[in-house]
Amino acid sequence: MRNKYHNTKKQIDGIWFDSTKEGNYYLYLKQLAEEGKISNLRLQVPYQIIPAVYVEEVKHLKTKDKIVQRCIQRATHYVADFVYTVTDTGSEEVVDVKSEITRKNPEYRLKKKMMLAFNNIQIKEV
Repeated sequence: MRNKYHNTKKQIDGIWFDSTKEGNYYLYLKQLAEEGKISNLRLQVPYQIIPAVYVEEVKHLKTKDKIVQRCIQRATHYVADFVYTVTDTGSEEVVDVKSEITRKNPEYRLKKKMMLAFNNIQIKEV
C-alpha cells in the first residue's frame, strides 16, 4: 500500500521506516555509530513545540462544587526521524529525511520554524 507521498515503507533490523531513503539513511548513521563518529542514536524522537492549554472550570455536583481542568488546545509536537550526538563536538543533531515534495509541506515548514524559534533547535534535512 502506498501512502500520500508515494514512497515505499522499508524494514531494516526489525524497524519499519516510512521510505527507502529514510531506511538507507539509518544504515548510514548506524555505520557512523560503529566507526565512533556519532553516539546515542535515537529514532522517532518527539519534541513538544507548543504546550497544551487548559482552563479551570467549576463543575457543580449534587453536594459540592469541584474545580476541573479542561483542555482547550492540545499540545503541538514535532517528531524527528533521527537524533544523535556528534562525537567530536558533543553537539546534538536533529535530522529529518525529506523528499522535495515533503520538504514543501506547509505543516512541516511551520514546525521547522517553530523548533528553531521556541526550542533553539535547527533541523538538518537530508
